[in-house]
Amino acid sequence: MVSDSITVGWAGFKRGFWRGQPMSIGILFYGLAFGLLSREAGIWLAEAMAMSAAIYSGTAQIAAASALTGTGIDGGGSAGIAAVAAAIVLLNARYLLYSASMWPWLSKTSPAFAYPTLAVLGDGNWVLSMAAYNDGERDAGFVLGSGVASFGPWLLGTFAGATMGGLLADPKALGVDFLLVAFSAAMAIGTVRKAKRVPYANLIVAAIVALVVDRFAPGGWTIVAAGLAGGLVAALTHKPDTTQGAA
Repeated sequence: MVSDSITVGWAGFKRGFWRGQPMSIGILFYGLAFGLLSREAGIWLAEAMAMSAAIYSGTAQIAAASALTGTGIDGGGSAGIAAVAAAIVLLNARYLLYSASMWPWLSKTSPAFAYPTLAVLGDGNWVLSMAAYNDGERDAGFVLGSGVASFGPWLLGTFAGATMGGLLADPKALGVDFLLVAFSAAMAIGTVRKAKRVPYANLIVAAIVALVVDRFAPGGWTIVAAGLAGGLVAALTHKPDTTQGAA
């Protein structure tokens, strides 16, 4: 029997931090790509660092930087600012689901611990934390430790990219724009492999919704619609594990 009692300790933090190390190199280069693009967009170093610390989303930040350089959303005037803000909200909408899924971890901890932990919650350490919980980890320090393991390299990469100048002027030439797709695919495969039951219905519905929405509202709306559709199917078809807590 696995206990559901949640603790917060240094041991869990260290386990999470070291488990997060394999992702750190990829996140470092992702931050580097944003730093380079922010410099091209004329964003000051302090502004780029503030974005990485406060927004902490590669997809949203790269979309914003692209808008400011005129390579993405029209960045002119108040309409451009509104478009950038909308892109950030849409591309970060998945964190609403991520945060909700942290309930088993953080609902029994103090706000002083839970909110900083959520502030450094990212795609990679969310997957690590959910897998660790399913494997019996009950020290919430794991979530914070794995988050710090990703957050530090993200800030370091942003700083390096924003100060390197034109050494790597075009991140897309190195395939950096494909990082999100590859990273998301790797997360999905890892999650499905650990699942007791492969959620075929969720995947199929999400894929169909994404294809349909992409024809009428491509971009961030596709991601949000697919995520909500898959989540709705999961909620409607979820069956509680009646063996949980059985001796």
